[in-house]
Amino acid sequence: MPQAAQTQSLPPLPLPDGITENYVHCPSNGLTFHLLEAGYAPEKERPLVILVHGYPELAFSWRKIMPALADAGYYVVAFDQRGYGRTTGWDDSSFPKTNMSEFTVTNLVRDVVILVHALGYREVKCIVGHDFGAVTSSMCAWMRPDFFKSVVMMSHPFKEHPGLPFDFVHGEGAVPTPPVDIQTELAKLPEPRKHYKWYSSTSTAALHWYSPNQGLKAFLRGYWHVKSADWTGNDPQPLKAWNAQELAKMPFYYIMPFNKSMPETIELMMRNEDADKTKSWLSDEALEVYVQEWTRTGFQGGLNWYRTMTDPEKKKDMDLFAGKKIECPSIFISGAKDWGNYQEPGALEGLAKTCSQFKGVRMIEGAGHWPQQEQPERVTKEVLQFLQDL
Repeated sequence: MPQAAQTQSLPPLPLPDGITENYVHCPSNGLTFHLLEAGYAPEKERPLVILVHGYPELAFSWRKIMPALADAGYYVVAFDQRGYGRTTGWDDSSFPKTNMSEFTVTNLVRDVVILVHALGYREVKCIVGHDFGAVTSSMCAWMRPDFFKSVVMMSHPFKEHPGLPFDFVHGEGAVPTPPVDIQTELAKLPEPRKHYKWYSSTSTAALHWYSPNQGLKAFLRGYWHVKSADWTGNDPQPLKAWNAQELAKMPFYYIMPFNKSMPETIELMMRNEDADKTKSWLSDEALEVYVQEWTRTGFQGGLNWYRTMTDPEKKKDMDLFAGKKIECPSIFISGAKDWGNYQEPGALEGLAKTCSQFKGVRMIEGAGHWPQQEQPERVTKEVLQFLQDL
């Protein structure tokens, strides 16, 4: 069944007052975006704020902060990214046949620029991204600071381009060193491990996510729980280097047991855990939305982005921006109990250098990896303060 047909008869999402669902077809990229909107005004006088979700989330994950941002005078739009939820028109071929050029980060930025034009705007006051959405937001700000006037990164700090081989024509520059094969190094540890991004890039990951032994609802509940402030095992600390010994300090949901799938990993971590702790901020009704949506779409579309992030051949277009900083005003907001802050060693500490107008780090107490769901009021306060200071 064509993707567009799959969304025509879907039940409306359980959204707070003030948020509406919409669809917009964009012939420029062939996508029909699924949108959540708040604060729309036909005069187009309200500044536009774009919210970008992470994995395995959806535009729905922003429902708790959208009304307050709209009440503050902004037109707020959250959308399901390419490969996710109710957005259709992306290549959903089998794993080996997928056109992976659709899932490069430059094409991701192109998607957002196309969507903004479809909304009737020529600039974005602020793009706010969480988790993988923070990759989207930082790439948008990095590549088009004239168009995206400010950026909020949440839970995944921007890491600068590693640079191109420099000044070696006459043998005077340093000889480039090959990157660390982190999967090989992790596998050599006394207790072998593997990196979740490379696992997520495999041909079997989507099937694992779709058919967990504990059932999809229990798996997702557990996944959200162990990455939240509710899991007492989260005590994040900066890592010294990108090597196996340092990365292995992170919990299993990032650096996984070598022979386990992600559902098996979460099942292991959830032994003797009270999954109901997470219900204080993720209700059964909200969880059911994710269960229904992922059951309908499968996970390969969302996981395709990891395939490009772990494949150097798919990142070569980023060489266009080598040496460039994020030039628009920027801020980093995250949960104090979020290991995601440190998964790229040195990135968080380096933001003041990689972002030329960096306005600082705001750690949200009582939040882990899902701050806009765990502590929405505090996140809203920080975002609004950043916007007002602009």
